[in-house]
This record gives sequence, C-alpha cells and structure tokens, in this order.
Amino acid sequence: MATTVFLVRHGRTALNASGLLRGRIDAPLDAVGLSEALRLGTLFASVALDKVVSSPLERSFETARAIAEPHGLTVTAEPAFADRDYGPWSGKPQAELEARYGSVDGAPAAEVEARAAFERRVIAALDSLVGDSRNESVVVVGHDAVNKALIQAYCDPRRDAGAEIPQPTGCWNRLVFHGGCVCEIVGAVPGDGARP
Repeated sequence: MATTVFLVRHGRTALNASGLLRGRIDAPLDAVGLSEALRLGTLFASVALDKVVSSPLERSFETARAIAEPHGLTVTAEPAFADRDYGPWSGKPQAELEARYGSVDGAPAAEVEARAAFERRVIAALDSLVGDSRNESVVVVGHDAVNKALIQAYCDPRRDAGAEIPQPTGCWNRLVFHGGCVCEIVGAVPGDGARP
C-alpha cells in the first residue's frame, strides 16, 4: 500500500502580492488568498483524507482549515513546516537581501536561517509524518520554500526539481510513497484543471 502526501502552498497574502519576503511574519490571507483557500477546500472535498497538517503560521492554517472542514478533520499544527526564517529581512524585498549578501544563502545564519538547517528541519518532519501515516492520505499546508525543499529532497538530486515545479499560492503537489521511497510526484497550479 502507498502513503499519499499532498503538499499545498497557502493562499495569497498582501506580502505575497507585494513580492516581499514573508518568513515568520504571521500574515493573514488577503481576498485572493481566501478565494484560493476555498477553491482548495472544494477541490479536496472529494478526496479521501486521513490527516491535515499545517505550518502554524496563520496563512497556512487558514488554508488548511478550508481543506479539513469538509472532511470533519482537525488541523494539526507542525512547527517544523513553518517558513524559512528571514529574520530582519522579513517584509523586505528579496533584492535588498541579495544586494547586501549576493544571495539569500549568502546571508549570515544570525540573520537568515541557514538553508541546510531549514532543509533538515522540513525533511525530518515529512519523514516522521510519512512513517506515522502508513497507507493514509495526508495534506501538508506550508510555504513555497518548504514545498521546494521537500520536492527537491525526494527527486533526482542532479535536477533542480524545486525550481522545475512552480509553487504559486494555492497550488498543490502529490507525492506517493511506497516503502519509504517516492514513486510519483505531480504538481498542479491553480486553474490548470488537475484533480488531486
């Protein structure tokens, strides 16, 4: 039997619309984001789900509630799925950070959560969730950085799969695990008509 994990990116916020780094800023969904969350709730209403897990940040939790509600499920907050911490750069344009340090990853760990630490955190959380969810269907609502790191971790490491599969707000991805290995990865963006 297989465990299916749906990686969902939260709906849009005003910070997303402005193109600013979000990180740990606890921004709510804007009107577009609320619409995206409702669309996801409708889309997943016909999918048999066993669990809905979310980043504890409001934008993800609001989106997760819209998915869980039609199933009568309670959303479980998982701090390890929170967005990457951009520290003092949160709420600022990424270009400003890159101008100062050359890249996001060039910033000191005292200012921006190191990529390796971030990736270890989210991969360990998903590995644990898959281990505890044998033969279940689970939705994980998080952030673009979280989804990209997880997709990359379970794909061919020679490809930049995180960049190849876009993660706009309100998108979903399906990872199917057989015996701990991913045998299928599918990504769908809002409005493309794909069904989970």
